[in-house]
Amino acid sequence: MRVPMDAFDDVRPAAECLDLLVEPVAAAIRGWCGSVPVEELRYVDTDPAVADTEPLVAHYGAWLLEQSANCVVVAGKRGGEVTLAACLVRSHTRVDVNGTVRRQLGARKASFAPMDTAVGESGMEYGGITPIGLPAGWPVLVDAAVADVPYALIGSGSRRGKLIVPGKALAELPGATVLDGLGVG
Repeated sequence: MRVPMDAFDDVRPAAECLDLLVEPVAAAIRGWCGSVPVEELRYVDTDPAVADTEPLVAHYGAWLLEQSANCVVVAGKRGGEVTLAACLVRSHTRVDVNGTVRRQLGARKASFAPMDTAVGESGMEYGGITPIGLPAGWPVLVDAAVADVPYALIGSGSRRGKLIVPGKALAELPGATVLDGLGVG
């Protein structure tokens, strides 16, 4: 079975590429702990023009669609309180915002966070937001299908570059909850 590393010529340990990562992501990798060794997190340099899923798989191979995951920021609202959360789903699915996310956050209403909020609060670039290095206290909702992949190709915090991370490591991120049905076809 092919893994995301097969699509790229230059795959390096993310810990050796901290200068290429936005600060919140670099800090999370510097302080990495968990059952998956930090050496298992890898970085690949990619053109920002192909950062989005469709151009990425068109450029590197359609088979990557099954091995890629997207991270989106959602806002759950209840009363006057807003909870920001990250949702990580396989790239060929979409986040069940009004069902699974809303219930998990205990929100009356849930929606995708405005771009300026997602970027400003995460410290990452739109189109490159990753669940690694998000602010403390953010819920990180991980679809069970992402947690089950040997490796997932995800954002690196910026539009340039991607991280390749074992699904198990994503399930163990601070604030992570693995959920069935978070990503829907």
